[in-house]
Amino acid sequence: MQRTYRAIVLLSCAAALCGSVCASAQQTITVRMLDSRTGKLIVTKDFLVRINNQSALHTDWIKLNEDGTGKLTVPSDATLISVRATYADTTSFYINCDASKDSGSSDHDASMDRWYKVSDILALGVVAPNGCGGKKIPEKLQVVAKPGEFVFFVRKRNALEQFQE
Repeated sequence: MQRTYRAIVLLSCAAALCGSVCASAQQTITVRMLDSRTGKLIVTKDFLVRINNQSALHTDWIKLNEDGTGKLTVPSDATLISVRATYADTTSFYINCDASKDSGSSDHDASMDRWYKVSDILALGVVAPNGCGGKKIPEKLQVVAKPGEFVFFVRKRNALEQFQE
């Protein structure tokens, strides 16, 4: 009886240790993609994630939650992330509105990826700038991110942008 009890305790400790090691190997971030005009959540399963300024796209790292947000699981070595999305079941990208934050600079290009620190997202939460709206931000677009949450604004391509694509 005592051996069985010791074996159970030993297995429980091993499982707890393995669970904490596995948990530290990956980090989870909640992702919300919002319409730049309405502030409403856009639900898509077609997120494209990149890490650490690498070109490899990870399309399967975000799983949809029931509320329409995404659950992004990144490896522990990820220090920077970039998130984009395509229209449902197409190859057309939404325009990320954070590109306008560099307006007037040579770095102003809506197709460029913007990088965000994973440590900032996990510790504080990050809301990417919404440069698609204008100077005055309506109250409905004043969003706060919780620790572990990344929020970004997008818009669909206009007719000229679609033609140029």
